[in-house]
Amino acid sequence: MKKLFTLSVFLSSILVLLTTTITFPQTSLPIGFSADESTFIHKSDYKEPFYKATGITTAPIGSLRAMAQWEEIQGLTITWTNYQTVLREIVRAARAETQVYIICGNQCSGSTDSTGVKNYLTQGGVALTNVHYVYGPCNSVWARDYNANSVYMNDVDSLVMVDWKYNRPRPNDDTVSHVLARKLGIPLYETTQGANTLIHTGGNYMSDGLGTAFSSKLILDENPSISETQVDNIMNDFMGINRYIKMETLPYDGIHHIDMHMKLLNEETLLVGEYPLGVSDGPQIEANLQYVLSNYNSVFGSPYKVIRMPQPPDQMNGYTYPDGTFNGGNYLTYTNSSIINKTIIVPQYYQEYDTTALRIFREAMPGYNVVGINSNSTISASGSLHCITHSVGVKDPLLIVHQSLNNTTNTTTPYQVDARIQHKSGIQSATLYFTNDTTVGFSSIAMSFSNVANNVWTGFIPPYPTGTHVFYYIKAHANSGKEQVRPMPAPRGNFNFYVLGASTGIVNVADITFFMKPAFPNPSHGITCIPVSFKKNTRGAVKLMDMIGKEVALIYEGTIDEGEKPFFINTLNISAGVYIIKLETPEGCATQKFMVR
Repeated sequence: MKKLFTLSVFLSSILVLLTTTITFPQTSLPIGFSADESTFIHKSDYKEPFYKATGITTAPIGSLRAMAQWEEIQGLTITWTNYQTVLREIVRAARAETQVYIICGNQCSGSTDSTGVKNYLTQGGVALTNVHYVYGPCNSVWARDYNANSVYMNDVDSLVMVDWKYNRPRPNDDTVSHVLARKLGIPLYETTQGANTLIHTGGNYMSDGLGTAFSSKLILDENPSISETQVDNIMNDFMGINRYIKMETLPYDGIHHIDMHMKLLNEETLLVGEYPLGVSDGPQIEANLQYVLSNYNSVFGSPYKVIRMPQPPDQMNGYTYPDGTFNGGNYLTYTNSSIINKTIIVPQYYQEYDTTALRIFREAMPGYNVVGINSNSTISASGSLHCITHSVGVKDPLLIVHQSLNNTTNTTTPYQVDARIQHKSGIQSATLYFTNDTTVGFSSIAMSFSNVANNVWTGFIPPYPTGTHVFYYIKAHANSGKEQVRPMPAPRGNFNFYVLGASTGIVNVADITFFMKPAFPNPSHGITCIPVSFKKNTRGAVKLMDMIGKEVALIYEGTIDEGEKPFFINTLNISAGVYIIKLETPEGCATQKFMVR
């Protein structure tokens, strides 16, 4: 990335034993190493800053579940340093959704009290309701990277926070989690001692809330003295991560944090940054994505859904993209966003691309309040909104996990809706709401507790005729009286699917049965998955046809192995309209209607 130091700089700092401390200006440190830091860590008398553990350095006992970013939070945390215009807009958006905790210690705000912060917010028209001021020293603004992550014992019971060893020589930043944990009364565990030492950073981590996490292989590079298995064990022991997916680092993203080009929107949907063909980090991002799609399914056992998000050029540097040189552009990104309960804050740079990014978020997360915040100042230091915010989960989460129903051709039998629902007090009831016209409201039906062992509740939406767009959401009541809906903005936001007209079929010829399941997402704008299942090996072709039978794209041609196999098509360069996906084999064919938006 432009103007950043390489990973080898950091690794050398870890491997050298040194004897002095670092004192740098506290207000302008980038996410990567500053020039002063890089100079200091290469001096022969340098040693890592002294750090005293004050959290619990052994792993929590019992099963653990690391929170996902779309779950309910009790607070958003920021550090009041530079980029105060951006911080003020974050507070403006977040305080309507949750409590906002501002770290405003004297080493980063220039004052030992909060008067200056309050005055700045008030002068900008930001009300101070739900805003709190926490006093503690810090070095930089990059709260995501050094603050602790929320983890639940036994899925939804006690909340704890887990703090890794920060991957920068900034000792005050590494203590912010301790200050917050004391303020909020949450037990703090840390991976800073002995065999449990793990160097990590929040920008290079995302969790699906159900045991899967993603990172770049920076996590391995920053912990050269331990094996990948040991890294995985520490993440499992402290956070309940039992499947840790790691991708190659990118050539031009100098900090190698995945939040610069990727975001989980829910348990099965990946928002992935996209460059023009062959440009900048585009080829490696695509290779990483195909690696994930080819080797891993979502926690539901189905292929991940993918939504593409343009990575814009840097208009301040001649509309250039990052290329590893000083002439390349800054690493502009929209995936570096934060979900704050029912609001999503999205970086903004210039209107030409901003409007597209906001539209993609609103279509992908219907019902959420999507707020754009100008981030040109922070991106020059290689970070944006996700980098400078962090969240703290609620102490009594009401967890609702549901895999959204796919489009269907079924017009005769009810549509089954399953949801895993949990609260520490137990679930009193769950209700399924559905409609084919949101302007007239939703009908409701009680869900039944269908699988006690797995906390699954089930309800049924009645069948609808061809051409219907169905909307639905789930609401649960805990024994304690707490209520929750999924999606969180329901009924304004909801799950939805189409009842399609063309048949997606089972074809029985001789001794073979093959089945093409509904493609998803459908309608499509980007990568779409087409699941196919065969009882034996055969040859075949998967094609995209227009409505008069002309071939538009050859998706696949060749041998198809026995079992289930997903095929993929990228529709970004295909004109909007209605098409047919056609599966051809020597034994027969199957088709389904497909829409590109």
